[in-house]
Amino acid sequence: MTRITVTVDGDTYTDDVEPRTLLVQYLRENLGKVGTVIGCDTSNCGACTVHLDGRSVKSCNVLAVQADGHEVTTIEGLATDGQLHPMQKAFHENHALQCGYCTPGMIMQAIDILKDHPDPSEQQIREGLEGNLCRCTGYHNIVKAVAAAAKAPGAELASSKVGE
Repeated sequence: MTRITVTVDGDTYTDDVEPRTLLVQYLRENLGKVGTVIGCDTSNCGACTVHLDGRSVKSCNVLAVQADGHEVTTIEGLATDGQLHPMQKAFHENHALQCGYCTPGMIMQAIDILKDHPDPSEQQIREGLEGNLCRCTGYHNIVKAVAAAAKAPGAELASSKVGE
């Protein structure tokens, strides 16, 4: 066992973990952060995307011990004082989900897109989402949601929530 200390959604946790434990497993099984979804376990689908020190990572591709001393934000950590994050609100308002399985990872990746492209083109959004798969929506409304979030009041939150 290896002792790690990690800040997740603003709270600090210290736990003993097996060195082979994936970050997605640690978040779900140890911390109850079940919004981080296990999709493919091969880093192909992006359903498990979280932010590690403010940048998106596929948590099935990161060991929990690699997060030691770092800050992780999950989909559960985005809302503030009961108010949806601007990206969450944009996904809701633009009907950018159907079954919802990929949605947490899509939202986390979409926020990261706005860090590099505060006013993204459709092409930049599509390229930024390439590593996140959805089998239901056809992506049209997801792209609309990301574009809407970039223009929404408080959009600066979309690019600065993590790592404040």
